[in-house]
Amino acid sequence: MNGAAPSAGAPADPPATSAVQPLDPESAARGFTGLLEVMDRLRSPGGCAWDARQTHESLVKYLIEESYEVIEAIESDGGPAAHRQELVEELGDLLLQVVFHARVAQERREQDGGFTVSDILEAVTAKLIRRHPQVFAAEYRDTLGTQASEEALHSRWEELKKQEKPERKGPFDGVPPGLPALQYAEKILAKARRHGLEPAPGGEQPGGIPESGSEPGAPASEEELGERLFHLVRQASVAGLDPERALRATARRWAGDRERESAR
Repeated sequence: MNGAAPSAGAPADPPATSAVQPLDPESAARGFTGLLEVMDRLRSPGGCAWDARQTHESLVKYLIEESYEVIEAIESDGGPAAHRQELVEELGDLLLQVVFHARVAQERREQDGGFTVSDILEAVTAKLIRRHPQVFAAEYRDTLGTQASEEALHSRWEELKKQEKPERKGPFDGVPPGLPALQYAEKILAKARRHGLEPAPGGEQPGGIPESGSEPGAPASEEELGERLFHLVRQASVAGLDPERALRATARRWAGDRERESAR
């Protein structure tokens, strides 16, 4: 897992400290421990037969479903403020998936892929600290500041990831191939821009794919973009074509072309 880079849609400044609700660490620890204890009982002899049968592989579909239900709670009319209880519940279901996978792995030896929830917590905490040296490293000289552009923040994030994972040599290494096609296409285009592989407007790319910005009348808003995408999906449906598979194949072909060019 890569960890999320700073989001282009995130606010420029963090919320005021006075607006942050107080959190009792001891209460949070007790709640998390309680969840672990419930999962342990469900997976242990005398627990739930269904829970005991689950594997990493069988749980994948539930991880995906719960992720989309979190998104639904966030993006429904009124946003998170209007769906507080739904968001609390759905995030709890998503957290359950993490705990479930950790409990499954706990039943294996380390050499067989086993780990514990403590390993997960230690790994993600260490990663956050490593990737925010401007916050946690006393000797780090922050040259970007709090008003840095999204592009500059992304560049620093990518550079820190490169230091952590030097085995990733290709420009598109680290992009999960199982992402939904639209998200996959957006990810590889963003990577291409950061590596100087996104061509200038004009001309044709291999395979007849228009260059970025060469199409007449680019959509001016997300609403217009959504309408155009929906129209294309409707046309694909009428023609009996699979738009998800088509976009994924085109995006992978495009990334392959760019990667071969960068290797020359």
